[in-house]
Amino acid sequence: MYTSVNMRSANAYRAVAVETAVASADPHQLVNLLYQALMQSLGACKLSMQAGDIPGKGKSILRAVRLIEEGLKAGLDDAKGGELAVNLRGLYDYCILVLTEANLKNDPKKVDEVIGLIQPVAQAWNDIKPEVTNLPQYSSPAGV
Repeated sequence: MYTSVNMRSANAYRAVAVETAVASADPHQLVNLLYQALMQSLGACKLSMQAGDIPGKGKSILRAVRLIEEGLKAGLDDAKGGELAVNLRGLYDYCILVLTEANLKNDPKKVDEVIGLIQPVAQAWNDIKPEVTNLPQYSSPAGV
């Protein structure tokens, strides 16, 4: 399959931009990037379902599940996070189950359900940024 020079250039630029964002991100920003990527994957999944693009749907759902499982869930610390970490783990497990059903039934409403569950959590995560920035572990030592 032929890919235009412009498309290859755009893809290369996008990859470099993502790598740069990840390399320069603090832990809070990394989680925010995971949520952003997850929401993009869920949107792409819905578009693929509407277009009847089965391979695209599968790729988007797989990416979304991996972002949840290997990114968001893997970053949870039950010892430090306590009840919140346990609740988020349960939410993420449920989202993976719903996405599996969405894939099997080709049901965009199931994807919408996951979006409805994840979006408020992602927004809350984004909203706490000013508070996180003031924590001692995010402050630079004097003179640096």
